[in-house]
Amino acid sequence: MELQAVSAISEVDPARWNALLGTDHPFLRHEFLAALERHGVVSADNGWVAHHLLLVEGDTLLAAAPAYLKGNSWGEFVFDYGWAQAYARNGLDYYPKLVIAAPYSPVNGPRMLLHPDYPAAGLRRALADGAREMTESMALSSVHWLFVSPEDLKALEDAGYARREGCQYHWRNANYTDFDHFLAGLSSKKRKNIRRERKRVAEQDISLRTLHGHEVDAELWRVLHRFYEQTFHLHGNIPVISATCFAELGEKLREQMVIFLAEQHDEPVAAAICLCGDDTLFGRYWGAVADFDGLHFEACYYQGIDYCIRHGISRFEPGAQGEHKVARGFLPTLTYSAHHLTDSRFHAAVEDFLARERPAVEEYARTLTAEGPYREEILERLPRD
Repeated sequence: MELQAVSAISEVDPARWNALLGTDHPFLRHEFLAALERHGVVSADNGWVAHHLLLVEGDTLLAAAPAYLKGNSWGEFVFDYGWAQAYARNGLDYYPKLVIAAPYSPVNGPRMLLHPDYPAAGLRRALADGAREMTESMALSSVHWLFVSPEDLKALEDAGYARREGCQYHWRNANYTDFDHFLAGLSSKKRKNIRRERKRVAEQDISLRTLHGHEVDAELWRVLHRFYEQTFHLHGNIPVISATCFAELGEKLREQMVIFLAEQHDEPVAAAICLCGDDTLFGRYWGAVADFDGLHFEACYYQGIDYCIRHGISRFEPGAQGEHKVARGFLPTLTYSAHHLTDSRFHAAVEDFLARERPAVEEYARTLTAEGPYREEILERLPRD
């Protein structure tokens, strides 16, 4: 086996990449990664330089990982700015570093894509060791695997990586028959609040409909992109995805891209753009022409819950951060990343910090879960990881 790196996903045959286990995850498909590179979303100007890892044996692609040389920590959602500052205070360079992740996407799932006919444990260990060795040979400061699956995490910890835990808020489908069935499991106060929020949207003469990527034409993509761009600027963020990139993703991912379109008097006024895997809906991009009472909650949360119920999807991840999601049926869920710093002194310091950080994160998740919106007997029956 040999570990190689390529500087563009286009150097890998799409069929060979997508044949690996884990590429049912929409953010790991060749089509998604290629669109980001082709339209400059992933670029040196934005601090992301493709450096995808390929584990090969002869002509066989045994495993792969979406990897990037990072010149900053932007778009990662696992915050290590303090580590970078510590390096700078000691006269060392933290950047570039190697990051294995879905760009700009705090979504959980596999990061080690594996050939289905080879032993998974050996492939995972080869990727874990190979990424660390490549980082050291290139004189990079560190390697980071972000939002990894539990299976990948175990392999990385076994290989000496330090585990970091975070917290997101996910909704779980307890075989609900409809939205009212979901509401029935909440406390009376939370149930009434959600119904009130949904009613406010209707009172503004706003209706919502669901589209999939291939059902959106070029003109509507331009409109939706304008919403996304305006909302990002409003919150001081940089909208890196172009309208043509959205259109390509819609054409290539088709049913895996889900759009909840809000219209007022038959005119589009807002949209939430999601991606969907086999068993998880991922909320990603939101934009609106103006601020409408309750519309963000409706488009970004309640429409997604309803979609999951109707389509039998087991989980809804609406994005990073946001304690306000708990009152709307989303419960704290631990997320995982794994880190190796090539300087042994800094690696030991980070390991010590993470060992003290983890209990606080876990206690935070337990407390919010206990104080959450579900009645106690319902909470006990909800699916868990």
